[in-house]
Amino acid sequence: MSDDSAPFESPFNTIPPVILGLVMIVVAVELVLSAGASGLVGGPQAVGWRLGALNDFAFSPAVLEYVWVRGDTNPDLLKRFVTYPFVHGSFTDALFGAALLLALGKFVGDVFSAVATLTVFVLGTLVGALAFGLFVGGTTPLFGVWPAVYGLIGAFTYILWLRLGQAGQNQIAAFRLIGFLLGLQLVFGLLFGTSPTWIAELAGFVAGFAASVVLAPGGWSALLVRLRQR
Repeated sequence: MSDDSAPFESPFNTIPPVILGLVMIVVAVELVLSAGASGLVGGPQAVGWRLGALNDFAFSPAVLEYVWVRGDTNPDLLKRFVTYPFVHGSFTDALFGAALLLALGKFVGDVFSAVATLTVFVLGTLVGALAFGLFVGGTTPLFGVWPAVYGLIGAFTYILWLRLGQAGQNQIAAFRLIGFLLGLQLVFGLLFGTSPTWIAELAGFVAGFAASVVLAPGGWSALLVRLRQR
C-alpha cells in the first residue's frame, strides 16, 4: 500500500535560491516586454519597450571605451556591465536562456555555495562584456544572459573534469558540452552568418572555468596542494 501521507515537495525547493532569483528576473523582464509588444499592457507606446530597454541596459564596446579610455564613470554606463544579461532580443531567446540558466545553475549550485554560484554568474557577465568590448569595437550591442550561462558551463565543465579525474577517466570528456556548443555556433554561422557575441560567450566560459579552480569546495586548498606537488 502506498503512503499517501508523504508531504508534497515542490521541485522549486531543489533549485538554489540564487539561481531561482536570477531566472525570475530574466522571466519577469521578458514577460513585461513581450506583453508590451503584443499590446496587452502599456498601450501603443509599449510596442517600443524592448528597444528602449536595449538602449538603456544593453552593453556595447563604446561603453568600455567611455569608461576605460575616457575615464567616464557615469552610473548609466557602469550599470550596463551587469544589466545586459536581463534584456533579450526576443521571447524565444529569453526562454532558452532562462531554461539553460536554470539547468546549469542547479547543477553548479548543488556543488558550489550560493556566493560562489553567484560569483561565477557575475564573472561570466563581466568578463564577457570586457572581451566583447576589447575585440569587437564599434557600437554593436551585447545583450542576453548567454555569457553568464557560459560562465556556468565553465563551472559545470570544471566539476565534471574533477570527477572524471577522481574516477581515473579521460578528463577531456568534460569539454564535450562546450565543444558541441561551439561547433553548433560554427554551423549556424556558416549557414546564417556569424554574430560576435560568441566572443563574450567564450570569454564567459573561460572565466567560469578559471574561477571554479578557487570557488569550488576546498578549491583554494586543493589548488595549493596541487601546486606543492609540482
